[in-house]
Amino acid sequence: MSLRESPFSSGLARALHTLGWALIFPCFWFLDRLIAVCISTSLERRQRREEKCYCYLYPLKVFFGSVLFLVLFLISTPVALLGFLLWAPLQVTRRPFAYLQHVETQSRNTVWEEAGKLSLGFVTANLCLLPDSLARFNNLGHTQQRAATVGQSIVQGEGRPFNRCNQNTPLYVSTSFPASMDIVCLLEVFDKRAAAKLADALRPFFGHVLCDVGVYACQLCDVCCSFKFFNSGLFLASRHPVLKAQYHCFPNSRGEDALAAKGLLSVKVQIGLHKEKKKMVGFFNCTHLHPVNLNSIRYDQLDMVTKWIEEFQRVNRQEDEMVVFDVLCGDFNFDNCSPDDHLEQNHSLFNDYTDPCRAGPGREKPWVIGTLLQQPTLYEENVNTPDNLKMTLEDEEQRKMRLAPPVSFDAIPFVYPETGEPWVGRRIDYLLYRESTLTHHLRTNQIPSTTRLLCIDCSFSPRVGEGFLILHLGFFYKSG
Repeated sequence: MSLRESPFSSGLARALHTLGWALIFPCFWFLDRLIAVCISTSLERRQRREEKCYCYLYPLKVFFGSVLFLVLFLISTPVALLGFLLWAPLQVTRRPFAYLQHVETQSRNTVWEEAGKLSLGFVTANLCLLPDSLARFNNLGHTQQRAATVGQSIVQGEGRPFNRCNQNTPLYVSTSFPASMDIVCLLEVFDKRAAAKLADALRPFFGHVLCDVGVYACQLCDVCCSFKFFNSGLFLASRHPVLKAQYHCFPNSRGEDALAAKGLLSVKVQIGLHKEKKKMVGFFNCTHLHPVNLNSIRYDQLDMVTKWIEEFQRVNRQEDEMVVFDVLCGDFNFDNCSPDDHLEQNHSLFNDYTDPCRAGPGREKPWVIGTLLQQPTLYEENVNTPDNLKMTLEDEEQRKMRLAPPVSFDAIPFVYPETGEPWVGRRIDYLLYRESTLTHHLRTNQIPSTTRLLCIDCSFSPRVGEGFLILHLGFFYKSG
């Protein structure tokens, strides 16, 4: 049985929540525009330089725009306060996610036994879909348009065949979205309207969406006791029905991260296939860890992630089910090459889950590419289009100038890379899988002994649409 769609069990609570947010939204939008009108992206600055006449008018636009939105913000504030008094108490009764269920989509694996193969694909990407004013601090504007563009890019990728891995290396760099994915996990989808645009765009191929994941306001009965202005930013789209879902909020967030309800989302999906009277299911987990490692915050969050996943799977595993995948992904905000991140690199989570890009603690595989751009390079021509960024990532000398280098421990100098090793850069985005689940699936469920894991396929896709990197992991089984 799939999940209830509404985050509220009562229709009255849902209606009051909608009314409260409707009263708040105008004030929120005017404040967002007030800040956004004062901040330009590099693209907008370049366009002003090219259109010299408009360049002189820009200060007037900023002045009059600021005055207009400030006045509208002040006028709408009393109404927003009334809406807040209605909206905030209802957060205690709200389930920490919304489930959008659309028309069933046919699995490409329905005849997997006759075809002798089963393919599963997963992708994760950090979109920075913040309210427009906050996104501009990351050189990204027009949040709503970017959300629509990202959705179109994902849907266009579904028209291509399933990606097969290269025979010589599991890595390739592509400007196209990976094709035929089973689950898409997107991070930093904080803006509700952007999430709705994504859900609408993905509807034809991904009929099951979990969005608006996280808690708001003060959860007095929960470990997340600080006031939350934003949700977790997690957005999950699946081809397969979601049977169970659970969210946990990190209680130890600090600074600006404490304003968002970052945590762990764990789901159990029904693949819709059977083997020897057993239903095929999968577990998928996604998270976004703390950006700054103060007092081992991230290490403690990894402990929580391990504990919560174990509890979720212990409660929701059934005897008549076959688990065909167990995946953990997200933005971990630490890499596998910086001495400053040595604590997290040695966490026991990497004993439970396999990182296909990792050769060992502190060592990446030679074909890996970092996923963190240096902040000053965000405005340069070499990285401001998908094709330019692709060429930059494929060239090691260019990567050295554009990607963030490893961080030393306590400012102690160190040599990177070691002699004979390639320059990788900081990879803070992860897509991991539990090896034991695959081994169990391949060896103990009456699947022919000739069945094998044909490839594990990783790809990096730069800025599909605008402003993000994709890490893709694909499993491809073949029997015979």
